[in-house]
Amino acid sequence: MKPGWRRAALAVALLASVSLTGCATWIPSFLKPAQQVQGDHFSGRLSVRVENDSQRSFSAAFELAGTDKEGVLSLSTPLGPQLARASWSPRRVELKTPQRVKEYASLDQLAVEAMGENVPITALFDWLIGRPWPGAPSRVRQQGFEQLGWQVDVARLSEGSIVATRPQPAPVVVVRVRLDGS
Repeated sequence: MKPGWRRAALAVALLASVSLTGCATWIPSFLKPAQQVQGDHFSGRLSVRVENDSQRSFSAAFELAGTDKEGVLSLSTPLGPQLARASWSPRRVELKTPQRVKEYASLDQLAVEAMGENVPITALFDWLIGRPWPGAPSRVRQQGFEQLGWQVDVARLSEGSIVATRPQPAPVVVVRVRLDGS
Protein backbone atom coordinates (compact mmCIF):
# COMPACT_ATOMS: atom_id res chain seq x y z
CA MET A 1 0.00 0.00 0.00
CA LYS A 2 1.36 3.38 -0.95
CA PRO A 3 1.73 5.79 1.97
CA GLY A 4 0.02 8.61 0.04
CA TRP A 5 -3.29 6.80 0.24
CA ARG A 6 -3.66 7.00 3.93
CA ARG A 7 -3.76 10.40 5.49
CA ALA A 8 -3.25 10.45 9.19
CA ALA A 9 -6.31 12.55 10.00
CA LEU A 10 -7.18 12.81 13.65
CA ALA A 11 -10.87 12.32 14.35
CA VAL A 12 -10.67 15.09 16.95
CA ALA A 13 -9.84 17.57 14.20
CA LEU A 14 -12.58 16.30 11.91
CA LEU A 15 -14.15 19.34 10.34
CA ALA A 16 -12.96 21.53 13.22
CA SER A 17 -12.35 24.34 10.80
CA VAL A 18 -13.63 24.51 7.28
CA SER A 19 -12.94 27.69 5.38
CA LEU A 20 -15.51 28.69 2.78
CA THR A 21 -14.63 31.81 0.82
CA GLY A 22 -12.68 33.22 3.72
CA CYS A 23 -15.31 32.57 6.41
CA ALA A 24 -14.93 30.03 9.17
CA THR A 25 -17.77 27.51 9.43
CA TRP A 26 -19.04 26.71 12.90
CA ILE A 27 -19.40 22.97 13.60
CA PRO A 28 -22.11 22.15 16.16
CA SER A 29 -20.80 20.24 19.17
CA PHE A 30 -23.07 17.26 18.50
CA LEU A 31 -21.19 16.62 15.25
CA LYS A 32 -17.71 16.86 16.75
CA PRO A 33 -15.99 13.56 17.54
CA ALA A 34 -16.04 12.68 21.22
CA GLN A 35 -12.65 10.97 21.17
CA GLN A 36 -9.68 10.12 19.04
CA VAL A 37 -9.93 6.73 17.33
CA GLN A 38 -6.96 4.37 17.01
CA GLY A 39 -6.39 2.30 13.86
CA ASP A 40 -6.41 2.97 10.15
CA HIS A 41 -7.46 6.32 8.68
CA PHE A 42 -8.86 6.85 5.20
CA SER A 43 -10.41 9.85 3.49
CA GLY A 44 -11.74 10.62 0.05
CA ARG A 45 -14.98 10.51 -1.91
CA LEU A 46 -17.65 7.83 -1.57
CA SER A 47 -20.64 7.30 -3.81
CA VAL A 48 -23.44 4.78 -3.50
CA ARG A 49 -25.69 4.14 -6.51
CA VAL A 50 -28.76 1.94 -6.34
CA GLU A 51 -29.77 0.72 -9.79
CA ASN A 52 -33.52 0.33 -9.69
CA ASP A 53 -36.50 2.11 -11.24
CA SER A 54 -35.72 5.37 -9.46
CA GLN A 55 -31.87 5.22 -9.76
CA ARG A 56 -31.08 6.50 -6.26
CA SER A 57 -27.59 7.80 -5.62
CA PHE A 58 -25.63 9.36 -2.79
CA SER A 59 -22.22 10.98 -2.90
CA ALA A 60 -20.14 12.48 -0.10
CA ALA A 61 -16.68 13.19 1.15
CA PHE A 62 -15.77 10.65 3.82
CA GLU A 63 -13.34 10.02 6.63
CA LEU A 64 -13.09 6.50 8.01
CA ALA A 65 -11.02 5.87 11.13
CA GLY A 66 -10.50 2.95 13.48
CA THR A 67 -11.07 -0.75 12.97
CA ASP A 68 -13.96 -3.07 12.23
CA LYS A 69 -14.47 -3.36 16.01
CA GLU A 70 -14.36 0.34 16.95
CA GLY A 71 -14.44 3.26 14.56
CA VAL A 72 -15.93 6.38 13.07
CA LEU A 73 -17.27 7.13 9.58
CA SER A 74 -18.00 10.79 8.81
CA LEU A 75 -19.84 11.84 5.67
CA SER A 76 -19.72 15.46 4.48
CA THR A 77 -20.92 17.52 1.53
CA PRO A 78 -18.32 18.61 -1.04
CA LEU A 79 -18.30 22.08 0.59
CA GLY A 80 -17.59 20.74 4.05
CA PRO A 81 -20.75 20.62 6.21
CA GLN A 82 -21.10 17.24 7.85
CA LEU A 83 -24.10 15.13 6.83
CA ALA A 84 -23.68 12.33 9.35
CA ARG A 85 -21.23 10.68 11.70
CA ALA A 86 -21.45 6.98 12.44
CA SER A 87 -19.53 5.56 15.37
CA TRP A 88 -19.33 2.04 16.72
CA SER A 89 -17.72 0.11 19.52
CA PRO A 90 -18.49 -3.14 21.34
CA ARG A 91 -20.81 -1.12 23.61
CA ARG A 92 -22.60 1.21 21.20
CA VAL A 93 -23.50 1.86 17.55
CA GLU A 94 -24.88 5.30 16.78
CA LEU A 95 -25.54 7.74 13.97
CA LYS A 96 -25.38 11.49 14.56
CA THR A 97 -26.97 13.88 12.07
CA PRO A 98 -27.83 17.56 12.42
CA GLN A 99 -31.40 16.46 13.23
CA ARG A 100 -30.81 13.69 15.78
CA VAL A 101 -28.70 11.03 17.45
CA LYS A 102 -29.94 7.47 17.06
CA GLU A 103 -28.60 4.19 18.43
CA TYR A 104 -28.71 0.91 16.49
CA ALA A 105 -28.47 -2.77 17.33
CA SER A 106 -25.78 -3.30 14.68
CA LEU A 107 -23.52 -1.50 12.24
CA ASP A 108 -25.41 -3.15 9.36
CA GLN A 109 -28.68 -1.51 10.48
CA LEU A 110 -26.93 1.83 10.77
CA ALA A 111 -25.46 1.50 7.25
CA VAL A 112 -28.91 0.97 5.78
CA GLU A 113 -30.13 4.23 7.30
CA ALA A 114 -26.99 6.27 6.62
CA MET A 115 -26.40 5.14 3.02
CA GLY A 116 -29.72 3.68 1.97
CA GLU A 117 -28.29 0.17 1.56
CA ASN A 118 -26.48 -2.43 3.64
CA VAL A 119 -22.91 -1.43 2.82
CA PRO A 120 -20.54 -3.59 4.93
CA ILE A 121 -18.72 -0.80 6.79
CA THR A 122 -16.72 -3.27 8.90
CA ALA A 123 -15.22 -4.79 5.74
CA LEU A 124 -14.28 -1.41 4.24
CA PHE A 125 -11.07 -1.14 6.28
CA ASP A 126 -9.66 -4.20 4.51
CA TRP A 127 -11.30 -3.55 1.14
CA LEU A 128 -9.71 -0.09 0.97
CA ILE A 129 -6.26 -1.66 1.11
CA GLY A 130 -7.17 -4.29 -1.48
CA ARG A 131 -7.77 -7.39 0.59
CA PRO A 132 -10.79 -9.35 1.80
CA TRP A 133 -12.02 -8.76 5.34
CA PRO A 134 -10.90 -11.67 7.57
CA GLY A 135 -14.34 -11.87 9.22
CA ALA A 136 -16.05 -13.64 6.29
CA PRO A 137 -15.20 -16.13 3.52
CA SER A 138 -14.05 -14.67 0.19
CA ARG A 139 -13.30 -15.84 -3.31
CA VAL A 140 -10.63 -14.49 -5.69
CA ARG A 141 -11.90 -12.89 -8.91
CA GLN A 142 -10.03 -11.62 -11.96
CA GLN A 143 -10.04 -7.93 -10.84
CA GLY A 144 -10.16 -8.50 -7.08
CA PHE A 145 -12.38 -10.67 -4.91
CA GLU A 146 -15.93 -11.49 -3.91
CA GLN A 147 -17.09 -11.27 -0.31
CA LEU A 148 -20.37 -10.86 1.59
CA GLY A 149 -22.23 -10.90 -1.74
CA TRP A 150 -20.12 -8.00 -3.09
CA GLN A 151 -17.72 -8.08 -6.04
CA VAL A 152 -14.80 -5.86 -5.05
CA ASP A 153 -12.75 -4.52 -7.96
CA VAL A 154 -9.28 -3.43 -6.85
CA ALA A 155 -7.71 -3.26 -10.34
CA ARG A 156 -7.22 0.53 -9.95
CA LEU A 157 -6.12 0.39 -6.32
CA SER A 158 -2.74 1.95 -7.21
CA GLU A 159 -4.72 5.02 -8.32
CA GLY A 160 -6.77 5.04 -5.11
CA SER A 161 -9.94 3.75 -6.75
CA ILE A 162 -12.04 0.83 -5.50
CA VAL A 163 -15.43 -0.27 -6.85
CA ALA A 164 -17.67 -2.70 -4.97
CA THR A 165 -20.81 -4.05 -6.63
CA ARG A 166 -23.59 -6.05 -4.98
CA PRO A 167 -25.47 -7.70 -7.87
CA GLN A 168 -27.92 -9.68 -5.70
CA PRO A 169 -30.40 -9.35 -4.11
CA ALA A 170 -32.00 -6.73 -6.32
CA PRO A 171 -31.52 -3.86 -6.65
CA VAL A 172 -27.91 -3.74 -7.81
CA VAL A 173 -25.81 -1.48 -5.56
CA VAL A 174 -22.50 0.07 -6.66
CA VAL A 175 -20.13 1.72 -4.17
CA ARG A 176 -17.26 3.75 -5.60
CA VAL A 177 -14.42 5.03 -3.45
CA ARG A 178 -11.74 7.47 -4.48
CA LEU A 179 -9.08 7.83 -1.78
CA ASP A 180 -7.34 11.14 -1.16
CA GLY A 181 -3.65 11.37 -1.89
CA SER A 182 -3.76 9.16 -4.96
